[in-house]
Amino acid sequence: MIELSPVSLERPSLGQAVWRGLRRKCPVCGVGAAFVGYLKVAPSCSHCNAALGKVRADDAPPYFTIVIVGHIVIPLMFLAEKYYAISLLAHSLIWLPLTAALTLGLLPYIKGGTLGLMSSLGITGTESSEKTEA
Repeated sequence: MIELSPVSLERPSLGQAVWRGLRRKCPVCGVGAAFVGYLKVAPSCSHCNAALGKVRADDAPPYFTIVIVGHIVIPLMFLAEKYYAISLLAHSLIWLPLTAALTLGLLPYIKGGTLGLMSSLGITGTESSEKTEA
């Protein structure tokens, strides 16, 4: 569970937490940065001291990113093939860099949204390790 400080006495709504996370801000207060690097979650919020480091998104953000990027790139690829009949080399030169750029561009924001979702629902990702230690 995320520890709340006197700055923010109540947990934000699901939508508000996800929106704050999508902006790469703390899902609890919306002010502090949720990340200390490209994808590294801050141990705690610099503004409200929420324990963001306890929330472990693991494989969910890459999965969501793959789904979103796939739903963008594949229809465009099919449309390009249908209407322009471009060569395989042209397909490779267009779609591989576009896929990589979209993936790398969207991943930190989707991870922030996932962080907001998980923190709003009280999912920290440490529940299984806490049960096995007890």
